[in-house]
Amino acid sequence: MHTEPGGDVSRQPTERLFNLDYLRGAAAFSIMIYHYFSWSYGKYDANTAMSRIGVYGVSLFYILSGLTLYHVYFNKLDASTSGLTDFFKKRFFRIYPLMWLVIILNLMVTIRVPQAQKLLLNLSGLFGFVSWDSYYAVGLWSIGNELVFYVFFPVFVLLMKFSRPAMVILGIMVLALYVYFAFYRLSPDLTLSEQWRDYVNPLNQVFLFMSGFFMGHFFKSQKVNPLIVLTILLIGLAVFVFYPATGDRISLVTGIPRIIFTVVCLMICFSFFKLKIPLPHYLHHPLTKLGESSYSVYLLHPIIWKLFYYFSRGSREYLSIEIPQWILITVAGITSLYVSYLVYMKYEKYFQRLGRKNFNLPLKFR
Repeated sequence: MHTEPGGDVSRQPTERLFNLDYLRGAAAFSIMIYHYFSWSYGKYDANTAMSRIGVYGVSLFYILSGLTLYHVYFNKLDASTSGLTDFFKKRFFRIYPLMWLVIILNLMVTIRVPQAQKLLLNLSGLFGFVSWDSYYAVGLWSIGNELVFYVFFPVFVLLMKFSRPAMVILGIMVLALYVYFAFYRLSPDLTLSEQWRDYVNPLNQVFLFMSGFFMGHFFKSQKVNPLIVLTILLIGLAVFVFYPATGDRISLVTGIPRIIFTVVCLMICFSFFKLKIPLPHYLHHPLTKLGESSYSVYLLHPIIWKLFYYFSRGSREYLSIEIPQWILITVAGITSLYVSYLVYMKYEKYFQRLGRKNFNLPLKFR
């Protein structure tokens, strides 16, 4: 991971934020566990930690995305064609190859014949801009949101560098959208499922991404007492688990609880950003690998679950063998982690290397 702390970017590596890898991996793993348990035992009430992980695990991704992109690209990105081209090229090779693979695999395992227009929107990523609830794979809605945020990101960078007042105005507008969805657009009297299209609207989530960007900008050089950081983390986790909210998950994303849980997510991300405690190798290595392969874990685990579900159903119907649910969850979970790591190493990293290559564009495009 490289950035420009000043001077020649290509020659000055920046410190890798390993703690953010840990958190990213933990979030992906937690979402996988939430899905496997909810698909096995039914939906969880809003007063359970499992339900809160299912909702706000993705919110952590958005904050981490804004924070990490700031860390990597803020000093590097400028208004030149080459700077913007390099950013979007790397983002393309980071997101699209796995997204395409997952869409194709999902269509295969669900034996679904795609609609031409919807398939085109999914493969192009345009669904995130024009039809954000029209996606072909579990979790893909958040990737559509991310693609929208990537369009916002250069705007954030350039305004922060060259027009702070305009950045303040934009920040207020994004905050207003966040409040609008939490207090007006989403109704606590309807379920989250009934309002899913409004919830997954990228304009409802962009505040989280912007918050990560601001966190990187205002705290990049700030040293914070580790005890204070640890206290912030423990308070955030305690509020996340014990804050009173019951009923449907909509109660977690509307009104005051939306504010509370967003602040909690920011506290957790801030803590991992600033709490630099070196872990022993036997913890650091697997947690880092889980963080690196978190994109694959997040998108592939529903497909692997589907395959195990087919196997379990077949065993029950044709062999009269009932596989205990806990065994199914355990084996599917281990398989998801292993397959995701292989996909990351053999597939994702290949395309990431392509994204870093110079394709010898014509001079006018460099």
